[in-house]
Amino acid sequence: MEIQVPPDQPPQRLDLFLGRHCPDLSRSRIQGLIREGAVRVNGQPTRASYQIRPDDTIALNLPAPTELSVAPEDIPLDVIFEDEDLLVLNKGPGLTVHPAPGFWQGTLVNALLHHCRDLSGINGVLRPGIVHRLDRDTTGLLVVAKSDQAHRHLADQLQRRDLERRYTALVWGHLRLLQGRIEAPIGRHPRDRKRMGVVAGGRAALTHYRVAEPLAFLSLLDLRLETGRTHQIRVHLQHLGHPVFGDPVYGGRSPIRGLSPAQRLRAGELLQLLPRQALHARSLRFAHPRSGEFIELSAPLPADMEALLAAARAPAS
Repeated sequence: MEIQVPPDQPPQRLDLFLGRHCPDLSRSRIQGLIREGAVRVNGQPTRASYQIRPDDTIALNLPAPTELSVAPEDIPLDVIFEDEDLLVLNKGPGLTVHPAPGFWQGTLVNALLHHCRDLSGINGVLRPGIVHRLDRDTTGLLVVAKSDQAHRHLADQLQRRDLERRYTALVWGHLRLLQGRIEAPIGRHPRDRKRMGVVAGGRAALTHYRVAEPLAFLSLLDLRLETGRTHQIRVHLQHLGHPVFGDPVYGGRSPIRGLSPAQRLRAGELLQLLPRQALHARSLRFAHPRSGEFIELSAPLPADMEALLAAARAPAS
């Protein structure tokens, strides 16, 4: 399709302008098309942040739909809420959300395709219905869209930061402030492309935290995401000097400095209880895409984190 920018159009980002003119496409989908070169302004590829000008000509080339090649699999799901528009599930540890190299089977998407007749196709053939994601070894609540209309509505709430996501994490050490915010840009790690990091020029990221319970050499935190960058909580807490306990990627499997020999021994024992990061998406709050009524759901800590927390609370022998 081709759009001629009217002569009285005020300056506006390209992705926002297209969002108004292409209501069937989510902003993330539009940004993806721009990155792929499927959007051209005056015959040239450009960036989502390009400020359109009067009389610009915007050409949008939507690729043909790709046949879905992900097989449904009968994998049990812990569904917390479900209706004709969406479902919310409590994801367990070790479950990858969508197919990717090394994880083409046994993913949440495989399970959803078995559970649901239809899922929103906005996020493409490998991520149908997925509005936001959790890391493979992070547990907790995830909302999935069954229709494109529901997907667009939920994605808009996510973009506006109206979809509230709260987490529980066990981290190393004692934080200097009992509550605060971590505001630091996140992008690909300059030396390890499989990891993320706090980098100059990264995407803006904001995490709010509150210390729920201090322990001997750990802290239990309540966290709220303001943005949703890849590995955001894990990266931000490592940046703060308090990595998520057990996190194998972001420094959470090595006891912090300053522990006594007895504490180091105790830390080693606790690490054996949990082979993953101690991070759980405990609650979601959002407006239902059809009724507009607010839905607030929560999920208890998984058994392995409960066992870890009980052991961490136990008095030293």
